[in-house]
Amino acid sequence: MLPLVKNRILVSACLLGQPVRYDGKAKTLLHPLLQQWQEEGRLVVVCPELAGGMPVPRPPAEIGARQDGKDVLLGEARVTDTSGADITDEFIAGARVALSVAQAQGCRFALLMEGSPSCGSQLIYDGSFSGQKHAGAGVTAALLRQNGIQVFSQDTIEDLRAALQQAS
Repeated sequence: MLPLVKNRILVSACLLGQPVRYDGKAKTLLHPLLQQWQEEGRLVVVCPELAGGMPVPRPPAEIGARQDGKDVLLGEARVTDTSGADITDEFIAGARVALSVAQAQGCRFALLMEGSPSCGSQLIYDGSFSGQKHAGAGVTAALLRQNGIQVFSQDTIEDLRAALQQAS
């Protein structure tokens, strides 16, 4: 039986080198804290988009009209891909799976990929597919926060370290 690990962290699979992004690539985060947490058994890996049933590769997707994940969860915004397909249901399903996994594994924290329409925690693309970002969170990040899980990105990993120290 595995020992109980306190303060588990839900982490985007792409940050750990898994080629699950829309373009079939990873966004591997080489950081000593991530390696330490992996060695400590703190990490719980998930890709919400794969969990929602999307393939790899897949067309890029964005939340429309400069809205964000909270708006999607309220039914006030949609997620579409570059072909115009509405993939909102897949994003919501993936977010729900990520939340379920986080809760089942006792994750109070998440380290997610910034910019993603699922995982972005501070900035996401604006829905114009022009490369422009705006302040907002992706669908999974928004759902996790609504359920009391603190969300961080690769850009705020030091803030996650501080939060873990406070929680210990």
